[in-house]
Amino acid sequence: MQEGCTVNRTVKYIARKWTLLILLELYKGEGHRRRFSELKSCLVGITPKVLSARLKELEREGLVENRFEGSSFPMRSEYSLTKSGLEIVEIVKEMKRWALKWKITNIECSCQDCSECVL
Repeated sequence: MQEGCTVNRTVKYIARKWTLLILLELYKGEGHRRRFSELKSCLVGITPKVLSARLKELEREGLVENRFEGSSFPMRSEYSLTKSGLEIVEIVKEMKRWALKWKITNIECSCQDCSECVL
């Protein structure tokens, strides 16, 4: 596969550790948004440095946007999924349906809609 191939380039940023899990946690948040601290607490084992780096990458790719609310102190920052981010979550949900149907037996993960997952 060539370096400039669309699939190759897409896989390079989507397949990075934590990336899809961050997108899914944002999807599960109210209004598909969460604060940095909420993401950090949901993603057990991720370091603040890695979370920050992945969020910046996802912003550059147009999957996530960061909104600042400066009307109160301390200032609040919330990350949310863009339309593009919501579309990629739909692809992940399709992969989950495929896995549950054909390949992966996981009693804990029998929920078809990722927004209803408690894990």
